[in-house]
Amino acid sequence: MPDELKRGSEKKKIIIIGAGFGGLRFLYDIKKHFRNEMDITIVDERETSLEKPSLVEVALAGRPVSHTQIPIKNIARSQNVEFINSGAYKIDPENNLVTLKNGSRINYDYLVISAGAVKDYAALPGFKEYGYSVCDDYQAPRMWEAINSFKGGNVVIGAAKTRWDEKSTDIKLDAPCEGPIGEIMFMLDFYLREHDLREISTITVFTPGKIFFDDVGPKIHKKIEPIIVKKDIKVVNEKVISRIDMKSVHFEDGTELPSDLTLVIPPYTGPDIIKESGLGDQYGFIRTDKSMRHPVYGNIFVVGDCNANSMPKLGHIATIQADVAASSFIKEITGEGEVMEFKPEVFCIMNRGGSEATLILSDTLFGGKVDRTLNGPLAHMMKWGFDVYSYYTRGKLPPELIQTSLEKMLEEFK
Repeated sequence: MPDELKRGSEKKKIIIIGAGFGGLRFLYDIKKHFRNEMDITIVDERETSLEKPSLVEVALAGRPVSHTQIPIKNIARSQNVEFINSGAYKIDPENNLVTLKNGSRINYDYLVISAGAVKDYAALPGFKEYGYSVCDDYQAPRMWEAINSFKGGNVVIGAAKTRWDEKSTDIKLDAPCEGPIGEIMFMLDFYLREHDLREISTITVFTPGKIFFDDVGPKIHKKIEPIIVKKDIKVVNEKVISRIDMKSVHFEDGTELPSDLTLVIPPYTGPDIIKESGLGDQYGFIRTDKSMRHPVYGNIFVVGDCNANSMPKLGHIATIQADVAASSFIKEITGEGEVMEFKPEVFCIMNRGGSEATLILSDTLFGGKVDRTLNGPLAHMMKWGFDVYSYYTRGKLPPELIQTSLEKMLEEFK
């Protein structure tokens, strides 16, 4: 550690906007290295950090929503940092100042923007009246109620198309994350069979992309697609949803699907604070350099879904970006270590109902050669352990602890 820090000089003031996977990962990285040598404040308008991978269990298996909510004040207390329960309204990067929605203003030496992405339900006509989703702790219980009231019929599941800035976003997936769609369709199939409703129901999945699950490679498709066929789930490609009615889903090409239950992921947009501050592109996402720093303001880091090149929008990629940002910060402050190379990959575990799940590890979207999957009870056990670990360790994700063993295990099953 530099001499000036050893001598007890004034602590660097770090503000972290957003207590999701990216923001918390940066916090844990910095606290692990510096302990109490930094003055850190978490700013979030939510009182709880949301353990999003578990929301599908709320929406399709009735798990208590409280099991996905981690009180941020408990996280702050355990890490000896300050928590301000208010939304951040605007950033003044010239003066290193953040204005909060509660009217107060706070200064920073370094700012970490990990505000996530906004699920834009309002951009999807008819969603409020006839659509259901799994994306947050309000929508997930609402979906569970709808599924419990369902008596059979046509089910339509899919993701809306998200628009991206041509210059700031390199990889432009029409659907920024279709993993939840996979979980919904498989778990709903399981639910309907358990309740003797599958024979009187159809499940149709639509994707705005040319390929369903276009963020993984051909080896994974070869293993997953037969399962979809076996479950009698129909998939239609290049369908951009335009609106939802009581009994149908309409698409931009003029076609429609009959639907008695419509389950969708809405389009994504950037958070208001980025739009209000003019720090990003036209949709509110920020393109950073390879160390996750803002291209103009080097004391601002951007990690997670609000980073333009976080694609697909996954918690795993958010934690990788946070590790990169933390390594860059540590090197700047201490002059020691190296800045991590950003090596994104798709890592997710999709529940399929009962004791079945599908584990995916792929970097083909980023020019790599890893494209592996594991289906069955072992993957389900790993999903359960992963979610429980995250919840009881206050939002910690441990890819560095499992990555080596995971790759070795998948090597055996490829």
